[in-house]
Amino acid sequence: MSEFQKLVIIDAKGHLMGRLASTVAKQLLAGQKVVVVRCEELNISGHFFRNKLKYLAYLRKACRYNPSRGAFHFRAPSRIFTKAVRGMLPHKTTRGNIALKNLQALEGIPPPFDKQKRLVVPAALRVLRLKPSRKYCTIGRLSSEVGWKYKNIVSKLEERRKIKSAAFYQAKSANQKHINVAKTKSSVNEKLAVFGY
Repeated sequence: MSEFQKLVIIDAKGHLMGRLASTVAKQLLAGQKVVVVRCEELNISGHFFRNKLKYLAYLRKACRYNPSRGAFHFRAPSRIFTKAVRGMLPHKTTRGNIALKNLQALEGIPPPFDKQKRLVVPAALRVLRLKPSRKYCTIGRLSSEVGWKYKNIVSKLEERRKIKSAAFYQAKSANQKHINVAKTKSSVNEKLAVFGY
C-alpha cells in the first residue's frame, strides 16, 4: 500500500488484529480510504480461553451507579476492530475523526466488495508473525461467545459467496484459455511478422 489509491480493500482473514490495526491507522492518517472485510476471521494471539476471560473483564467496565451511561462495549468483530483502530488514532481531533470516518469494517464480504480486488498486509499475517507453536484464536468465535448473534448468518452468506466466486473463476479461466488459443493460432501475427512487426 505504498502508493495512494482511491479505495483499499483488505481481506482480514489470517491477520493479527493489532498489527493490522496499526497499518490501517497509518493509512487512514495519510488520507487513504480503507475497507476491511472478513473481520470475523481476524486472529488474536493467545489461546481462546485466556482471551475470553480478558474480554469478559473488559465487558464489566461500566459506570458504577448508572451503567446505561457507558462505557459501551461492542460485540461484533467489525466493531471490535474499529475500536482497536480508533485507539491508534487521535480521534478527538478533526484530523483523527476524519481519518476514522474513512474506515469501513465489515463481517463477510458483502456485494460491492466481493467483485473487487482484495489485498493482504504481509506485516500483519499470523503465519509470518507468530511462531507455529503459539496459540491463537479468531475474533468471530470470541464475539459469538460474548454476545454476537450473527455468526451463523455470516457463515451461510460466505458459503454462498464462495460458490458464486468459484463459478465466476471457472468461467473466467475458460474464457482466458480461449483467448490464449486464439492468440497463438492467429494468422494475423504471421502476416504482421512478414512486415517486421
